Amino acid sequence: MSAKVFPPDHPLCASPITWRQVGAGALEAQYLPEMTAEGHFGGEAANQQIEQRLREAHAAGVREGETAGRNRAAAELQPVIDRLGHSIEEIANLRPRLRREAEADLLRLAMAIARRILRRELAVDPDAMHGLVLGALEKLQSQEICRVRVHPAHASVVTACLQKARTGAAIEVVPDASSQPGTVIFETGRGNLDASIESQLGEIERGLADRLRNPR
Repeated sequence: MSAKVFPPDHPLCASPITWRQVGAGALEAQYLPEMTAEGHFGGEAANQQIEQRLREAHAAGVREGETAGRNRAAAELQPVIDRLGHSIEEIANLRPRLRREAEADLLRLAMAIARRILRRELAVDPDAMHGLVLGALEKLQSQEICRVRVHPAHASVVTACLQKARTGAAIEVVPDASSQPGTVIFETGRGNLDASIESQLGEIERGLADRLRNPR
């Protein structure tokens, strides 16, 4: 880029610019509102507008504060609400579990009472063993019985019952001092059949427990 210098009297020389001087009073008159006799700028209408804007700003600030307060309160309450919902869910799940536990406890109590009653019945009336012996013989049917192990207190009762119920060879009855009252174990060539009171009560208890776990 090149430049050329002209003499002062050359027709292409630029003319100086004269700027108009503006006083401070003129600026104030142009940009500041007119002051009224009461000393307020802009007059009554401008004052009302300012007051209206102040009220609007105050109302907006109140709304923003309320919104911020609600958001903060919601954030603080949410963990409490979550814990409460979790507690309600646990309580709802607790009721079926307590019911199942109560049913299981009642079943165990009922079976304990049944055992006590049957053992007392056997102690008072040894002939109550007849039902156990006859039930076992019905299950075994034609199987060959080698021997029968019983509690010593019931050996004579079981022997008499077998003699009445079976024909043919006599069945050996073996007193077993290590067994509990009510024990009746039939030994056959195919295995043993436990017809004892305890065994039958245990079978009944398992059946009832299965019904409680899987009700229909």
